[in-house]
Amino acid sequence: MNVVLTIVLAVQMLTALGMIGLILVQHGKGADMGAAFGSGGSGSLFGASGSANFLSRTTGILAAVFFACTLLLAYFGNAQPRATGSSVLDGLAVTAPAPATAASGAAQIPGTSVPAAGSATVPAAPAIPASGAAQIPTK
Repeated sequence: MNVVLTIVLAVQMLTALGMIGLILVQHGKGADMGAAFGSGGSGSLFGASGSANFLSRTTGILAAVFFACTLLLAYFGNAQPRATGSSVLDGLAVTAPAPATAASGAAQIPGTSVPAAGSATVPAAPAIPASGAAQIPTK
């Protein structure tokens, strides 16, 4: 099964690159007007209008192959056996966070010391700045 997925993915990449190249080589709709007045279009590899049919048909074929490869990759991606349940979230393990202690919070602040396990001293909370009218500076 892995070999088939690799082959389909390689074919999809090659068709994508081929389509990019063919689309960039094709002329726009405005280029036909210049060819009608003899701007050198008749001296091309495919003739005066032969390149439009060849390039557009090849682009269409490559687009169909790309679409088929995309559908095959989507089918094989959904055909993989899953664990119990039908959702991706069913397989996740639920873990409860560790209970927070006063010492664990203070240990995370650099430059502070954590009291010993036997002592009852808990560091004081930082002062909360005043709110409202007390924040307005006076002259």
